[in-house]
Amino acid sequence: MKISPKKKADFQKLVLDYYKENKRAQLPWRSKITPYRVWISEIMLQQTQVDRVVSFFNEWMKTFTTVQDLANASQIDVLKSWKGLGYNSRAIRLKRSAEILVNDYYGKFPKTIDEIQKLPGIGPYTAGAIMAFAYNKPTVFVETNIRRVFIYHFWKNEENPLLPGEGGFRRKPGEVHDKEILDLVSQTLPEKNIREWYFALMDYGAYLGSELKLNGKKFNPNIKSRHYTKQSKFSGSDREIRSRIVSILLENKKDSISGIVKKVSGLSDDVDRVERIISTLERDGFVEINKGKIFLKK
Repeated sequence: MKISPKKKADFQKLVLDYYKENKRAQLPWRSKITPYRVWISEIMLQQTQVDRVVSFFNEWMKTFTTVQDLANASQIDVLKSWKGLGYNSRAIRLKRSAEILVNDYYGKFPKTIDEIQKLPGIGPYTAGAIMAFAYNKPTVFVETNIRRVFIYHFWKNEENPLLPGEGGFRRKPGEVHDKEILDLVSQTLPEKNIREWYFALMDYGAYLGSELKLNGKKFNPNIKSRHYTKQSKFSGSDREIRSRIVSILLENKKDSISGIVKKVSGLSDDVDRVERIISTLERDGFVEINKGKIFLKK
């Protein structure tokens, strides 16, 4: 899809006008920008709402002010600071990445996408976000809010938002590919103020996510994306049991496997399932098991 200069200018004006009136200036990772702070915020924001992240981010920065602080911390202390954010594997990857940064980069954050993506837990989106937000570099990437903006504006059907867009760009729900969106992101990227542009896109996308309605119910344009998936239910899931086991060990330091099984019985009475989850925690580097005792890895 090729965008005319006028359509590009109109789109940029719409997004930036919204941002000027409604920007979320209170977000702490925007008020003081460093590569380390951008990196931490981006990992925390994965699958976690912005409002919940703010307090965790502020406390994290008090505890692990620099990448050296994080690298030198015990894994247990990192998990304690992460408790409540969910997806604990993100915290483990942050710790491992910090160690790499200190050992291989003298505590400095790399400045190329290829090097950034070598760090544990960093994919194309996070690497692109770090380049844009930390270094103000013209990189092209997509995430859920950006995806929502482009699908809403370039694959819109005015009569029925559930249907695909007009002309040669018709798509059934679930058929818009990120490659097409990335092409539009590239075409609409401004020549300067890259950081502000992406802030504006994300804020506008978050607004659309909360305000768009169809027949009185919330409508998410991202259902047209091939990459759209609903977050799996947490209650009763393996993730909930994993999280509970980590919480138990943070409180008690160590326990027997049979004791853990008993303590999570309210979540699952399937002993084989709980033991399998314990094995995955050991495999993923969360816990160690010795003589029937399980404890968090330091």
